[in-house]
Amino acid sequence: MALLHSFEKSGNYLFKNRGQLPIFLFILAIPFIYKSAQMNAKYTIILNCVSIMFAIIGIIIRVYTIGTTTKGTSGRNTDKQVANQLNSEGIYSIVRHPLYLGNYFMWAGIVIFTYNVEFLVIFSLMFWLYYERIMFAEEQFLSKKFGDSYINWSNKVPAFLPNCKRYLRSDVSFSLKSVLRREYSGILATSVSFCFIEVLRNYFLFNTFKISKIAFITIIVVSIISLILKLLKKYTLLLTEKDRS
Repeated sequence: MALLHSFEKSGNYLFKNRGQLPIFLFILAIPFIYKSAQMNAKYTIILNCVSIMFAIIGIIIRVYTIGTTTKGTSGRNTDKQVANQLNSEGIYSIVRHPLYLGNYFMWAGIVIFTYNVEFLVIFSLMFWLYYERIMFAEEQFLSKKFGDSYINWSNKVPAFLPNCKRYLRSDVSFSLKSVLRREYSGILATSVSFCFIEVLRNYFLFNTFKISKIAFITIIVVSIISLILKLLKKYTLLLTEKDRS
């Protein structure tokens, strides 16, 4: 099999199974959390702030992307690639894969919360190797579907590191309903990940499973909101909006 086809095939496979990456990271994180559990408290405060900041930046990127794109794009589909039109305005005018950029910041924030630099480096390399194949497969699909329009756009817009000077305002208005309908699960997963690390670290330190009051309240509130949004999405039309995924 030609290398081009091999990359595309593996990219499509990883695209369909990209939801499994967090599970692997949870398992991989355990020895790194154990190794860094007793870090100096002075540094942990700084790392906590940095980790939360990274996660928030990732969420903001994803929220803006999803809130300003139309139906058939930037979805959670896993069966196959979908694109009814080529996004080239808004955040897509400065970076070709904003959702994956948002994913990186979210997961980097979680990884930083383990207090282990080695794990952050390993994660970053894994993320790049993993998503490079997915991005390649997506771009092959878009290139075949949109031809020169895609080629001309992709030659000007970077794949992963945004070029903010190229920003072009989108005519698509921001949709809060789209965000509420599609992003609650990602925010819940991020909250659970932070709590998982804290509980595991406390176990290594004190040989007991415990969680801070603020983390407990956060996970309860986020869980309740996520459940409400899930029920509204499933049983009502309150979060439904025309021409939005």
